Amino acid sequence: MSKQRSSSAFRDFVYGMTGYEFVMQARELRASLESVFMAITLGDLMGIPVVPPIFALRILPYVVPSIDSWKRRFARERELSDSEEFHLHGL
Repeated sequence: MSKQRSSSAFRDFVYGMTGYEFVMQARELRASLESVFMAITLGDLMGIPVVPPIFALRILPYVVPSIDSWKRRFARERELSDSEEFHLHGL
């Protein structure tokens, strides 16, 4: 049992050293692209003057679960350094 625990700890350690940063950057990129997508399709919910196409109504059932989190993310104040391009890797 301790061998499984040590191999799991080693696997987690290697993942943390190699893949964790890639996963976090991919998540940040996905969230930013999702925000842009939601702003383009459903921007009228937040007061953005976007002429909504008829296709926005077709995808509405798929995006309803994420509308609340998108509104919170959109309304949050951001600074220039919040973007993923400005991470100081290794510091």
